[in-house]
Amino acid sequence: SENVEDRRGGHVSRRIAGGGIGTLLLVLVAMYFGIDPSIILNQGQLPIPGADAPIRSEPYSASPEENRLAEFVSVVLADTEDTWKTIFHGMGQTYQAPKLVLFSESVESACGLASAAVGPFYCPMDQKVYIDLSFYSDLKQKFGAPGDFAQAYVIAHEVGHHVQNLLGIAEKVNSLRQRSSESESNRLSVMMELQ
Repeated sequence: SENVEDRRGGHVSRRIAGGGIGTLLLVLVAMYFGIDPSIILNQGQLPIPGADAPIRSEPYSASPEENRLAEFVSVVLADTEDTWKTIFHGMGQTYQAPKLVLFSESVESACGLASAAVGPFYCPMDQKVYIDLSFYSDLKQKFGAPGDFAQAYVIAHEVGHHVQNLLGIAEKVNSLRQRSSESESNRLSVMMELQ
């Protein structure tokens, strides 16, 4: 895909709000252990690790493995573009592909500032998917989900949020959440993640 923006090596030094597939995984684990998911969903602001560190003076140098992953996510994004373009065409609509932003450690989006700890996320305000490729190590080591399928699923999941945004699903769910109890709001949020 040509819709990849590489911001790896950039520096951001502020605070952020949580979201994305990393949050979904934490919510599902919390629910499994009987912990109220609102603790995670309403976590407020999180510090960006290393936010107070000085800005790097040397240029960013990606490892060969990270460059392979960057190429891989670009190919996966192109597959989602082809698929959704066909589906939207079948509905008589035009698909507007999102940009995919690669970052390291932290990034600024139209939705605010985020650290790699948040995990991959979609920002509807700028229609971009954000990922720090180090998430794939966490996916393999912490969540026991190695391999190309799991890696592709992450990108497809975040692009799914873009489709929800384009079709107005996200707006409808957010409107319902604002008028719902906390537990119903959390249930709707989890349903939208699972969709």
